[in-house]
Amino acid sequence: MHPLIALWCHPRSMSTAMERMMRARGDVTCFHEPFMYHYYLDEGRGRFPHFDPDPAQPRRYDDICAMLLEKARAGPVFFKDMSYYVVPRVFSDTSMQSVLRNVFLVRDPRRSIASYFKLDPELTLAEVGLEALYLHAAHVAERDGRWPLVLEAERVQANPALAAGALFAASGLPPAKHALKLDRAGTPEDWKQVADWHTEALSNDAIRPAGTLPDADEVFEAATRKAPRLREILDYHWPFYEKLRDKAHRPADQ
Repeated sequence: MHPLIALWCHPRSMSTAMERMMRARGDVTCFHEPFMYHYYLDEGRGRFPHFDPDPAQPRRYDDICAMLLEKARAGPVFFKDMSYYVVPRVFSDTSMQSVLRNVFLVRDPRRSIASYFKLDPELTLAEVGLEALYLHAAHVAERDGRWPLVLEAERVQANPALAAGALFAASGLPPAKHALKLDRAGTPEDWKQVADWHTEALSNDAIRPAGTLPDADEVFEAATRKAPRLREILDYHWPFYEKLRDKAHRPADQ
């Protein structure tokens, strides 16, 4: 079995840029949120705008796992997905847990909530995703006796090379400096079903420094003026964000 690498995240956490980095390596088969089909279509847990499902994509949880495991027999496999798609079911899935190399990504929820709201004004508390992400990472930590790699989006932006090195090492992959040059050749085939969510990500050929973005408080306040309920959502998820941020990878250079 070759490495089967999971980047677990929450929506709008800069995970797509990390996925593009992994795709740019050229030696890993990549999947884009395969468990989205399980959560929204198989279980019918809510609605997901800007989503045109691929009829060939498996929808049952067990079938998605089987697809990923089969691909990993031929070569390294990477997928990025939302923890809230699979929590708590993944906790009892010992066959999948025994082979996964888990990495977690967290971002300031003021930015992620405001970004999500632009694309889906009806976002739910669960879809913000930080509670499930923390519970997932804490479960892996308890099972393994140590915390998995937790990457903080803002630190990735500050030094993409260090973040990439940590991600590749945790994944059991060799270094690949060329992966920092993100491919702008076109939309990956499995992004086409959710292309509207990734327009900005595809427009850049490198990870943007945090300093190029507007202030997080200003971004969030602008969103709450349109939807005051976002403040309660932020307050609910903020403690989970802080717990994850406290566990985040902090290289000596940062």
